[in-house]
Amino acid sequence: MVCLTAYSKPIAKILDNYCDIVLVGDSVATAMYGMKNTHNINIDTMIRHGISVKSNLKKAICVIDMPIKTYQNTKQAQKNANLIFKKTKCDAVKIESNGKNFDIIKSIVDTGIPVMGHIGFTPQYYTKFKIQGILEKDRIRLIKEAMQIETAGAFSIVLECIKPSLAKEITKKIKIPTIGIGASNYCDGQILVTDDMLGISGFYPRFVKKFVKLDNIIEKGIQEYRKAVLNNNFPSNKNIF
Repeated sequence: MVCLTAYSKPIAKILDNYCDIVLVGDSVATAMYGMKNTHNINIDTMIRHGISVKSNLKKAICVIDMPIKTYQNTKQAQKNANLIFKKTKCDAVKIESNGKNFDIIKSIVDTGIPVMGHIGFTPQYYTKFKIQGILEKDRIRLIKEAMQIETAGAFSIVLECIKPSLAKEITKKIKIPTIGIGASNYCDGQILVTDDMLGISGFYPRFVKKFVKLDNIIEKGIQEYRKAVLNNNFPSNKNIF
């Protein structure tokens, strides 16, 4: 499965032609708002971006991240998931696992809203990056976590920054698809933050490949615009009424 993030209409329209799943990620916090992490993005902001993205998708599945502190108990989780679902008309929500919120996933699924799980390096719960599943105890924990998320009713699981051999093992053990980010090609699908893979975010960890250096292309275009304005070559007769 091919998956990428989107936060706006123009990107959503392009991704719809090539992606199976488009995620309105809480990574919008760092990618668009310059926040240090995803901890301060709120549900209203996620809904606004969700509306923009979902309304411009015709084929791809639209999944929206539930921000931290919006699913601290089953009642709150159901209320906020329903709010996101109703306002954006998305196809599913995504919840990061803290190793014990399986009842939260089940409670949302029970209302009829599909849920995507997320294990490994979960940015809502970690502040320092660390590859996951190195120690044997962590391997056992993550396998159990994936299986419990599947049992809770999730339709897929994101595996983030998980040791390749463990990602392979988890993918074989569970029946629902795994979507990797920094978790090897043993997963059933891959996801990246679109701004990262286009080369415009300035954030390039090892697991990100820049498929195009769009920052250079944008800068060149802006330089040409500046030159044209300063030389009074823009707007020309072709650009005025």
